Amino acid sequence: MRTPLVMGNWKLNGTKESVTALVKALVQPANDNSKVEVAVCAPAIFIGMVEELAKGSALKYGSEDVDVHTSGAYTGENSPAMIKEFGCKYAIVGHSERRAYHNETDAVVAAKFKAAQDAGLIPVLCIGESLEQFEAGKSNEVCETQLKAVIDACGIAAFNNAVIAYEPIWAIGTGKTATPEIAQDVHANIRKLLAKYDADVASKVQILYGGSCNAKTAYDLFKQPDIDGGLVGGASLKAPDFTTIIESATKTL
Repeated sequence: MRTPLVMGNWKLNGTKESVTALVKALVQPANDNSKVEVAVCAPAIFIGMVEELAKGSALKYGSEDVDVHTSGAYTGENSPAMIKEFGCKYAIVGHSERRAYHNETDAVVAAKFKAAQDAGLIPVLCIGESLEQFEAGKSNEVCETQLKAVIDACGIAAFNNAVIAYEPIWAIGTGKTATPEIAQDVHANIRKLLAKYDADVASKVQILYGGSCNAKTAYDLFKQPDIDGGLVGGASLKAPDFTTIIESATKTL
């Protein structure tokens, strides 16, 4: 059985005060819900704080992005080796906002995936379609293309040590959420595609839902057989809401 994973993506949010309060509030829910893995991905500047605040707890953490380089003349980038040194377990790669605002291609995302893994991090690969692609019935096609770019670059075995997050772009920050049935259909197709390469890998990889998962929708989403948790945006900044989402994952077990 796959362990549910509930991961917060803080995006470009946080202050020293709010990060301290939030992490302190999440330590207990992470410890109490031991059958669910709980993690937060913070802006790079706050990762050191998260490391100290989460020390000794079940709360895991990671970065919101990672560079393809480990060192060198790349001003402003965040090395996967440096991120790992601060105790991070995860690194998000290919988030829709990185693809859209920073023009990250499938090839760039695959390179970041590999760099994160080579540094000992678990990449959380985000894939998903726009509203236009969704309405054209191309959800599965888009996800397959984005997945294949990583499989071609890194091999199917790389997903033994990775997480996939399906994030329908049309449902992020819009107030819209894919129905559990729509999300399940895409998740099942993702697993089906992976199974064409390796059935064992497909059966074990965690596939998270990342389209505005919140305290009200989490339980019904997590009940679906191929949804293994959530990559949570805005709701992860509110300790009570994020705690409810964590508890929702536990209730499905």
